[in-house]
Amino acid sequence: MRQMVDEMENLGLNSIGIVAVISVFMGAVVALQMAINLESPFLPKYLIGYATRESLILEFSSTIVALILAGKVGSNIASEIGTMRITEQIDALEIMGVNSANYLILPKVIAAMLFFPFLTLMSMIIGMLGGYLIVYTLDSMTPNDFLTGLTDEFRPFLVVYGFVKMIVFSFIITSVSSFYGYYAKGNSLEVGRSSTKAVVTSTIVILIFNLILTKLFFNY
Repeated sequence: MRQMVDEMENLGLNSIGIVAVISVFMGAVVALQMAINLESPFLPKYLIGYATRESLILEFSSTIVALILAGKVGSNIASEIGTMRITEQIDALEIMGVNSANYLILPKVIAAMLFFPFLTLMSMIIGMLGGYLIVYTLDSMTPNDFLTGLTDEFRPFLVVYGFVKMIVFSFIITSVSSFYGYYAKGNSLEVGRSSTKAVVTSTIVILIFNLILTKLFFNY
């Protein structure tokens, strides 16, 4: 339990800053792009806020944030465990009778699966705030129109969908990265290669499962 709490700080709390910065700009850019592409007298202005909200909840705040975390957290995990492997620290744990995989990997997996959905929720909120702020620079709509779009036909199910995706992505990031780190061999160069392989593989698997989960949830 103590190890899991430490991993929540290392993997989750230390990622809040980068997720917040990316989310505010992501929300602002999405709102701006929607405003540019939906400039038509036949379309109500609140659709910009509606489209921004749907884009953030459905895709950006779960999948894009997961890809970012795959680079930041995944490389960290692979490097940490890989360094312990080549310096024989894992072998020392095994000699002392400690289940090294259970001690090193399981707390990371559980911590990520518990904390990363919070980062998704935070990304959704901050992204919408970023979109709201950029509206003040637009002449084509008012902030009230944007707020109307944000609240129009809101479906809580989509937030749950985002949480489920992030839980699955969290497991993928931590397990794949731990695998490459745990079975690293050779010298420090191999640790770097294992870290790169972990990020690339995690990214590909996340995109595959993003498609699978979308298909399962919406059954198109």
